[in-house]
Amino acid sequence: MTVTVAAVRTKSASRARVRRRVLLFAAGGILALFVLLTVSLTTGEMPMPAGTALRALVGLGDSGDVLVVQQFRAPRAVAAVVAGAGLGAAGCVLQRLFRNPLASPDVMGVTGGASLGAVALIAAGASQTLIPVGALGGGLLAALLLGVFAWRSGLAVTRLVLTGLAVQAGLAAAVNLMIVRFPAELAGSALQWTTGSVYGRTWPEVWGAAGAMVLALAAALVLHRRLALLDLGDESAGALGLGTSAARLQLLFVAVALASLAAALAGPVTFVALAVPHLVRLVTGPPTAASLGLAGLTGAVLLLAADLVVQHLLPIEGLPVGAVTATLGAPWLLVLMFRQSSPVQRSHA
Repeated sequence: MTVTVAAVRTKSASRARVRRRVLLFAAGGILALFVLLTVSLTTGEMPMPAGTALRALVGLGDSGDVLVVQQFRAPRAVAAVVAGAGLGAAGCVLQRLFRNPLASPDVMGVTGGASLGAVALIAAGASQTLIPVGALGGGLLAALLLGVFAWRSGLAVTRLVLTGLAVQAGLAAAVNLMIVRFPAELAGSALQWTTGSVYGRTWPEVWGAAGAMVLALAAALVLHRRLALLDLGDESAGALGLGTSAARLQLLFVAVALASLAAALAGPVTFVALAVPHLVRLVTGPPTAASLGLAGLTGAVLLLAADLVVQHLLPIEGLPVGAVTATLGAPWLLVLMFRQSSPVQRSHA
């Protein structure tokens, strides 16, 4: 009896510590996001005090300040927040779904599909406002190809990963071929878009993507119980009455929607979806429903911070934010691969 009571107390204390870490992490993320948003609105070629920027955001004050804040700085900052939140949440779902810490939208081919959709519309001479729609359609097409090619294996994890890599490689080759065949004036625009950027976003694009992103995040939270059952393994989840293939397909679609919406707004930004779930697990421990929200918050902070670095700290003008995240992602990926192949990791596999 004493042992049982002690075990219960220990478990309760452990849960209390996890809750405190989650609350502190969330509070720190919200504070960091507020600070970064303030910096993004107040800095630039026309620096202004925070009070002036906030008044301009709601349409008060000098007309020049209002124009700069409302039409240039605010849409770009909100686009980075929305896209980062979608990438963070998508990476969190995918890594748990694949049970692979290296899983990301790149593995599924979503980024390749988004790039192909956007570049195809650029080649067709479509309006700039339609390019995000093409990116979203391309990401969903990549998911459809992934599902069709992997369906025969019952959507087994290994088959999904290998099929996703093949789809991504094929779509990336198609994008490169199209860019090579482009006229010079279109090639530069296509190449910049495929590296990921939130430059030049407009409010209709931002609000459309944000509304769809909220729905996708809500769907991810609703499906979290199925994801938690899949964490137990297919046999255990099936014994508890879960249709594993259907559940995996539903979660896969939600993750693809999150990543595609992010790509539709910011292009195929790398590293964020890969790194964010690891950062969240490092602080909060085993994944829970709160992990999805924290992953979205962390992704928003990370992408907005990277975009501010591009704008104000690097000497290269016009550098896409995807170039910065890719530079950070390469060593991160090498570290993860080394950890996965280490003797300690293999001994626990």
